[in-house]
Amino acid sequence: MIDFKTNPFDSGHIKNYILLYVSIVVIMVLFFIASELFIEETTIEKKVFDYNQSATQSETLTDQQEETKEEFKPKFKLLEKAF
Repeated sequence: MIDFKTNPFDSGHIKNYILLYVSIVVIMVLFFIASELFIEETTIEKKVFDYNQSATQSETLTDQQEETKEEFKPKFKLLEKAF
């Protein structure tokens, strides 16, 4: 049993404290190295949108799309005046 009233420098317990501290630091360094080794580099491709193509698609709606567009009724009616 460890007697807390005695000085750890005199009794030789300081070796245990230093060993505990060093082992924790070594474990942290090993985890850091392992996380750096196993990380995968991912590249994200930049998306380029063709604005001219989307404008022409919206202008050329088929008959079926026009019918569904006309049939759409909003769930809520908005007020004509804003308070």
